[in-house]
Amino acid sequence: MSEVLLRGGRVLDPASGVDGVRDVHVADGQIVAVGQDLPVGGDVEVVDCDGLWVAPGFVDVHTHLREPGFEDAEDITTGSMAGAAGGYTALCAMANTDPVCDSAAVAEMVWRRGREVALVDVFPVGSITKDMAGEELTEFGELNRSAAQVDFFSDDGKPVASSLVMRRALQYARAFDAVICNHSEDPDLTVDAQMNEGAVSSVLGLPGWPREAEEVMIARDLILAEGAGARLHVPHVTTKGGVELLRLAKSRGIRVTAEVTPHHLSITDDAVASYDPVLKVNPPVRLQEDVDALRAALADGTIDCVGTDHAPHPPELKDQEWEHAPCGMLGLETAIAVVLTDLVHPGLLDPLTAIARFTTGPASVRDVGAHGGPIAPGEAANLTVLDPARTWTVDGAALHSRARNSPFHGRELTGRPVHTLLRGRFTLRDGQVRASEEVPA
Repeated sequence: MSEVLLRGGRVLDPASGVDGVRDVHVADGQIVAVGQDLPVGGDVEVVDCDGLWVAPGFVDVHTHLREPGFEDAEDITTGSMAGAAGGYTALCAMANTDPVCDSAAVAEMVWRRGREVALVDVFPVGSITKDMAGEELTEFGELNRSAAQVDFFSDDGKPVASSLVMRRALQYARAFDAVICNHSEDPDLTVDAQMNEGAVSSVLGLPGWPREAEEVMIARDLILAEGAGARLHVPHVTTKGGVELLRLAKSRGIRVTAEVTPHHLSITDDAVASYDPVLKVNPPVRLQEDVDALRAALADGTIDCVGTDHAPHPPELKDQEWEHAPCGMLGLETAIAVVLTDLVHPGLLDPLTAIARFTTGPASVRDVGAHGGPIAPGEAANLTVLDPARTWTVDGAALHSRARNSPFHGRELTGRPVHTLLRGRFTLRDGQVRASEEVPA
């Protein structure tokens, strides 16, 4: 493998607290040196990174890759391409596939497909319950002992409504320090719900989705996790009340982490007045006061990471009347740009903290191996190089995903990955996704 010197970029490395101009020398899949004015040998390719940021490869703990079963929306190849284009080197593939990822066989298939495509490392998420039916627990131990070594379990898209089943899941997971991630929704409170409950839903005549539906489930799960002494991850937090619950739980020492999506950081329910089904998502976009609370929680660490909840759908399903369209949005290729545009550039979030929420933050949620940093000699060269000043307009048809349901289509954003390296090999080079051959395991 050729040697590469990333010359003169602003290294943002939350794991070591480094924020400064450095060179990064990569050889044989590893970082071999970090410093200023590093010497260059004859066989070293020099990549000019002046004005660019060099960060650890991004990690997404919440991605729907749809394979197996729903390849008309996405598959591991196209999802990995989108991930590499978005600066990601690790994606956690949610379990709501067909068949559901509730067995070692399915988990290993997803894991091996990720290795074959070799653009990002794919970490399967196991379902909490068999067939995501909410009744009988999946054999966590079997999935954990598989080649995929699953240590993260979620029925995302469907809440585990039974408190008894959820309590048993937390107790079972604690045996090997696995993480339980429950979709935060009380289904009794969201029957026929179409959007956030409030003034806009009343005007539009759409059944409302109350914030209490999310907060009641978060509160229940926090109580159960505290009792079990287990690790809980709260996905896609959307409400000010949810943030307050998390802040209290962390002050009590409950073992909880949480994520927020880019769309919940940037879109409010006012946008739904367009009736554009691309804006239909579960949980729904909320009020500006919720957006403000989420942004503050991301900045102060109450929310640990940005999770995309990348949820592709084929056009024939998504492009229907609002009532009939499925929930979900694309997120992998626009996530960092949305955070830079709406939080970093306006001064709501400093660059090092922003990068932390894409790297060390998600890496603290579950074991993703050598991803998330640090950028230091001897570490795997999983890196992202981005241009924080590049302005571009999102074109859904030009994204690498098989689907086109981006809520940011047509929006001008500032900031975009230029290069992504997986174990020292460019998976994105000068903004172009590279072929996946010969990426080392």
